[in-house]
Amino acid sequence: MSLEIKVPAVGESITEVTLAQWLKQDGDYVEMDENIAELESDKATFELPAEKAGILKIIAQEGDTLEIGAVVCTIEDGDAPAGGADKKEEAPAEKEETTAPAKEETESSDSYAAGTASPAAAKILREKGIDPSTIKGTGKDGRITKEDAEKAQAKPAAPKAESKPATEPAASAPAPGSRNERREKMTSLRKTIAKRLVTVKNETAMLTTFNEVNMQPIMDLRAKYKDAFKEKHGVGLGFMSFFTKAVTMALKEWPAVNARIEENEIVYSDFADISIAVSAPKGLVVPVIRNAESMSLYQIEKEVINLATKARDNKLTIEEMTGGTFTITNGGVFGSMMSTPIINAPQSAILGMHNIVQRPVAENGQVVIRPMMYIALSYDHRTIDGRESVSFLVRVKQLLEDPARLLLEV
Repeated sequence: MSLEIKVPAVGESITEVTLAQWLKQDGDYVEMDENIAELESDKATFELPAEKAGILKIIAQEGDTLEIGAVVCTIEDGDAPAGGADKKEEAPAEKEETTAPAKEETESSDSYAAGTASPAAAKILREKGIDPSTIKGTGKDGRITKEDAEKAQAKPAAPKAESKPATEPAASAPAPGSRNERREKMTSLRKTIAKRLVTVKNETAMLTTFNEVNMQPIMDLRAKYKDAFKEKHGVGLGFMSFFTKAVTMALKEWPAVNARIEENEIVYSDFADISIAVSAPKGLVVPVIRNAESMSLYQIEKEVINLATKARDNKLTIEEMTGGTFTITNGGVFGSMMSTPIINAPQSAILGMHNIVQRPVAENGQVVIRPMMYIALSYDHRTIDGRESVSFLVRVKQLLEDPARLLLEV
């Protein structure tokens, strides 16, 4: 009796998935609950387990787009092979099939070398454009060896002015540069990212305001307490926790920045679910730190590390990437000096961090060198006015340049 394995429901908004990779081959024996394939939705990658033990019969192929409930494969009744006898019986046919081209290539190589060169030597001579008959072999019976071919150099042909026009280019002259192209099918995640970014650009009144932050106070604080912080909490003290804490405090003062539009209403959240943009192997993902406004610096650091690790391993769940009221993205880790980040819909704003650069700035009438970072706030002008956006960013700057305020909440 066979059992159909179907695409499971993975979220209310997900209607289809892509079969990314088979982890087992057709005809393999699989154990119950053993992962047999990877499925990819527009939000995450997840594994498909076998619902019974038996012989796998593949129906869908890698790259296929499947609706929820579609049959991916079947599992037939069968026992685990004792010693792989079936595979051994098929081996001779496979060997004959795979060795035939190699034999053909050898014959063609020997033909090219007029029976005087080894296959490897014939290939080298062919690539060099050298006639084997002009080479004296050092092998048995005068056979040209690989070493002979590697040492051989093409002799200039005798000039034949009458055989070729003087203006005709040499036939062997290579074209400058490579002009190769390759095509890859867009993944469900990449298609969704592309669709959403275009939608945001077309359906929001997006503007960006900029400011700069003197990172010296935070860097001094980290340098003073980083060892004690790590020893007590087991995590390093990074910049993201400071920015997240500053954002959550500023959102309390400017709630419009934490709002979103739903049809004809503006929804204000009295909590701060902060989305952190993370570059994952299959594209940009945005896991969420829930209720970040009630978390301490070390709690934020632990959650950032947890989510970033899951993102790199493609282990994020749909729930961990759903929701969010405000987003932080850090282009500085890639060397970005300044950018205009795109809003993560349906949110109304996103904060962009950038690289830290030693720059001359004026302090108390004196020019000094400070580690400076440009920050950018992209926002939806339908929800957020200019006064609110600028004031929000100024408040974030104030909190970061005087980090004691983050602890005292003043």
